[in-house]
Amino acid sequence: MRISGSIALVTGANRGIGRHFARQLLERGAAKVYATARNPEQIDTPGVDKLRLDITDPRSVEEAAAVASDVTLLINNAGISTWTNLVTGDLSKIRSELDTHFYGTLSMVRAFAPVLGANGGGGILNVLSALSWFSYNGANAYGAAKAAEWSLTNGIRLELAGQGTLVTGLHLGSADTDMSAGYDGEKVDPADVVRAALDGIEAGRIEVLADEWSAYVKASLANDPSAFYTATAPVR
Repeated sequence: MRISGSIALVTGANRGIGRHFARQLLERGAAKVYATARNPEQIDTPGVDKLRLDITDPRSVEEAAAVASDVTLLINNAGISTWTNLVTGDLSKIRSELDTHFYGTLSMVRAFAPVLGANGGGGILNVLSALSWFSYNGANAYGAAKAAEWSLTNGIRLELAGQGTLVTGLHLGSADTDMSAGYDGEKVDPADVVRAALDGIEAGRIEVLADEWSAYVKASLANDPSAFYTATAPVR
């Protein structure tokens, strides 16, 4: 999968990591970048093709797939964080997390898989999280939704292998974006995250760990989980 000459679509491209994806794709020679958002007038990246898209609205997704029928690289970046727990949290917020990260991503994949297949296979990158692999009190709805999206990513990789579509999962800790403004811990530069992700796509990798924290969390999965939570409780 080569970035140069590709035709990419980025969800949630109006800010944060999505904005960096749109910019770096152009810098790497993408022939066209569809930058999408619920409010495309907020997109400020020069040189992109702005497109209105709400990934939780099936009609909006269907319309985007009809317009962007030349896409060869789909970046599923759009996301929300409601900072909601599962037991006592607002159930509507929990559903919003799942509607966005799981069902919204799945809707995009189902709509664009035939497009990618018709255009030679191409690639899909899903922006996941280190929270796919652990829980954090105060954001358990986000963690549950990202864990579901991780499983989705692994599943669609198998289903789309026959049409030659590369499916890559991107994991990271907290990035210095608006979404994590309320988090006081260490944050990674979103530009570095996107650079690692695009390098991974070009290398044909199915998983990219964008920072030391996500690598640490992934490595802990083979061990007793009590050791991880004991060691990280004061930090995370």
